[in-house]
Amino acid sequence: MKSISTKLKKKTPLSAPSASKKIASSMKGSDLVVACLEREGVDTIFAYPGGASMQLHQSLTHSKKIRTILPRHEQGGVFMAGGYARATGKVGVCMATSGPGATNLITGIADAYMDSVPLVAITGQVPSHAIGKGAFQETDVFGMTLPAVKHSYLVLDANDIPRVIKEAFYIANTGRPGPVVIDIPKDVQGTMVHPIFPDKVELRGFSEPPKADDLALHEILGLIEKSERPVLYVGGGVISSNSSKELYKFAKATNIPVTTTLMGIGAFPENDPQSLKWLGMHGTVFANYAVDRSDLLLAFGVRFDDRVTGKVSEFAKRATIVHLDVDNSEIHKNKVVQFPILSDVNYALKRLNKIITTEKRRRKTFPEWHTQISEWKQKYPLNYQQVPGRIMPQRVIRELYEMTKGEAIITTGVGQHQMWAGQYYDFVHPRSFLTSAGLGSMGFGYPAALGAKVACPDREVIDIDGDGSFVMNIQELAAATAENIAAKVIILNNQYLGMVVQWEDLFFKSNRGHTFLGIANEPDRIFPDFVKVCEGFGVAAERVIDPKDLKPALKRLLASKTAYLLDVMVPYTEHVFPMIPAGGTVNEIIMEPMNKGTELKGEVPG
Repeated sequence: MKSISTKLKKKTPLSAPSASKKIASSMKGSDLVVACLEREGVDTIFAYPGGASMQLHQSLTHSKKIRTILPRHEQGGVFMAGGYARATGKVGVCMATSGPGATNLITGIADAYMDSVPLVAITGQVPSHAIGKGAFQETDVFGMTLPAVKHSYLVLDANDIPRVIKEAFYIANTGRPGPVVIDIPKDVQGTMVHPIFPDKVELRGFSEPPKADDLALHEILGLIEKSERPVLYVGGGVISSNSSKELYKFAKATNIPVTTTLMGIGAFPENDPQSLKWLGMHGTVFANYAVDRSDLLLAFGVRFDDRVTGKVSEFAKRATIVHLDVDNSEIHKNKVVQFPILSDVNYALKRLNKIITTEKRRRKTFPEWHTQISEWKQKYPLNYQQVPGRIMPQRVIRELYEMTKGEAIITTGVGQHQMWAGQYYDFVHPRSFLTSAGLGSMGFGYPAALGAKVACPDREVIDIDGDGSFVMNIQELAAATAENIAAKVIILNNQYLGMVVQWEDLFFKSNRGHTFLGIANEPDRIFPDFVKVCEGFGVAAERVIDPKDLKPALKRLLASKTAYLLDVMVPYTEHVFPMIPAGGTVNEIIMEPMNKGTELKGEVPG
């Protein structure tokens, strides 16, 4: 994704003139910002106040359309906005003050950039005359965020506010979605202006998403006719373009098996016989085998991430690869393909389905290929071994799935629990698995769950987290109570940084490099005590150690009408399998635990 940025001065509009409506009465800049957000349909903003954003917060107190939610840390706020956006497809909005407030947003902005999440982050800034002079709480958030935004603005004229905000929302959610930063100095917020609200956006050099021509789409169908072992490999682009229904129609019409990336989970129902679930480092064996043996790989809305491809030269090397994506910068970036198509995924799938319906000719069903895949599914299912007397993390997630039937929205932190959530919960709807996939940011899970629950109050929202990841934004338990947000959390608590421990076991002969999260001279003490922490935050919580107590505890969690934390103690010795070592190939896949102390050679995961 290419980013573009603009420092706005008088008479330097990025967009061409358009029809507009002028308001006769004057407005203060901060009031104008709120009015523009209301015009964009914003109903929620996650905002933490400070000296350079106080005027904006004062204006928000007068809004009858926007709910302002106070996170307890700016990173929590931006992750909430990200969760809101991922769950709805709408632009998530967050706000912070200048300096440390703005810099605390950067991790969440980068997360949105990596995962193509529509986000608008508004930051207060020191007065215009003080910019560049090292004023109190001044940072160049415009410059700092340049590599991690789709676009950014420094607004130096209050008259530009209506146009800037309209452009920001348009850019954030058009084509390949992404984050936009709007930095507004204090004096601009306080300036009185007669606003002009543009009715539309016409950005120079920013055209509507490209559309595949029929010749290319007919070529895809021709390749399918010639193939014997086709696979659909789909990613977050299918979900962000709201194309899941069209993908389902296409998959059913062609009878092609479907595998997804982590970002694509839910794009195709995982309880469908054609589903291979997801592929890559910790994906299913049968998905990885199918892609490796395929002769045609239809890659729709993906970026050939290293966690999927492993050794790029060996990835799907037997296949003719069709790469269909809306972002030209992704074509040939990671994997050179034989047939690239620059197009909006939704348009391409709709048109493909129409062509198939119109032609009404009999198509191949690939019976031998499906038989082979069925054999792989039976031979290499997702599986784990029970440790006597212990609760296995995989069982926790599977029990949760059985109780919710795949209807819950699941968020995660980053680590082993993230992989197990993707493996053992079968997702049947898009926007139901919300995870920091590209950036892999610990601390994402619970704030994202809060944002998703605000966006979808009638759905069950559960953060599946690890003890290390959850504690990074544990302060947002306060937001859950204060704002009455009934987002739940299940902590798979092994007292270690589990994924790093797994790598230590596989690559460093089990030598522990500061991965124990407890107290060294009290190794049997459960630390921290999340139940007591929750008591202080006013959140209901309980701990489960005995396997017989798991189901009743899960039932209590699901029955709760308020936020609820379930601390589940699991063994730290458990590893995530299958696993393809970083930079490896499907031929190096590890399917079961190795002898302790065995050291793998090759690239260390990072």
